Amino acid sequence: MNGLDWTGQLAAQLTWHWTAQARPRLDGLTDAEYFFEPVAGCWNVRVAGSAGVAPHYGSGPMRIEFESDPPDPAPVTTIAWRLGHLIVGVFGDRNARYFGGPPMDYLSYAYPATAEGALAALDDGYDRWIAGVNALSADELAVNCREPGFESESMAALVLHIHREAIHHLAEIALLRDLWAHGLRRPGRPGAVDGAPGRTIAQ
Repeated sequence: MNGLDWTGQLAAQLTWHWTAQARPRLDGLTDAEYFFEPVAGCWNVRVAGSAGVAPHYGSGPMRIEFESDPPDPAPVTTIAWRLGHLIVGVFGDRNARYFGGPPMDYLSYAYPATAEGALAALDDGYDRWIAGVNALSADELAVNCREPGFESESMAALVLHIHREAIHHLAEIALLRDLWAHGLRRPGRPGAVDGAPGRTIAQ
């Protein structure tokens, strides 16, 4: 037990999933899929000033929509939305706090307008995070983290939490890609292609 590489074990929880499953599932992501809304009322990343179903946040030409007190049931979110959450809320905020990353938050981030841009930002966030985790010593994993509201938790607990979050959201993105691949399309919505083959759902 004393000789176990705890840092390596914690890092491997995410690196194996990322390399073997999650990241390959994102290859070939198109802009149409990126904005794909499988049902009405989705939270998405939208052009600033355009109509949506919730308040818009961010900077630049694209904004993410969300509410701090979401309705019940919570809205379905798009691939663009989930990638934005991973880039900013999961990796970006923690990279800034712990691993020297640039400041990042939902209110000021310039959300990518393309799938290619979002995947590049996701890769950057993941690379910085996992490099930071791999650099942590066993003693550093045991100290209290500086996470607001969870200051008494260890850094190891935070790493486990971030990895659970990443795996959870990446799996949801994979499911949305499966729905798209099997013909679930809604005409007239961001990410849908009017007249595309496959089953459609009336708005």
